Amino acid sequence: MLEVRRLSGGWGPTLVVEDVSFQVKPAETVAIVGRNGVGKTTLLELLVGRARRHDGAVLLQDSDVAHLATHERARRGLGFVPQGREVFASLTVAEHLEIAQRPGTWNVPRILELFPRLGERLGSHGNQLSGGEQQMLAIARALLGNPRVLLMDEPFEGLAPVIVEHLAHSIRRIVATGSMALLLVEQRVDIALRLSNRCLVMDRGRIVHEGESDALAGDENELASLMGLGA
Repeated sequence: MLEVRRLSGGWGPTLVVEDVSFQVKPAETVAIVGRNGVGKTTLLELLVGRARRHDGAVLLQDSDVAHLATHERARRGLGFVPQGREVFASLTVAEHLEIAQRPGTWNVPRILELFPRLGERLGSHGNQLSGGEQQMLAIARALLGNPRVLLMDEPFEGLAPVIVEHLAHSIRRIVATGSMALLLVEQRVDIALRLSNRCLVMDRGRIVHEGESDALAGDENELASLMGLGA
């Protein structure tokens, strides 16, 4: 579904991600973990075209989209939930949902069934929502584009534990539909491994490990070593 080949890039002339290659299969969830500052967010920004690519290819269903603008990648089926949510302060929840809708199986009634809280806040503006509500809206907005691959960057950042569990349950429901693949960047490694089939570990802008999430979750010493947290 998504294949990245020897991708390198960053911000302006600065190289942050170097020679990264991996695949995400249809309906698969892949997590990317690593310490702060190793290039995880920049990698997602490169995939959606918001960071500067220096080299490499980004294939979506065997078609290279690396030369396309961000909105064209979205039209081809690449959805994005950015770090920090990036909801529009001046738009209501209903307006966010209206402008995001594209033809497909995900529609507004289905979104409100997944996130009932948004149904209670349809008339509220983006800057009137709590952090958890904003994150629900950011996910809803991406789903309404009916992507083939959904990228999520730190969806649980700064949220209370009860909201984290609610969103994790919602993400499991999204994945269970089998309608899209998911690439998840998350600092909470325990949650990332719980939600994913496979895991990529990044360090200094490169992928240093790729394996089954269950195996890595069961080996704390190996995980700590890969994350650069060992003694």
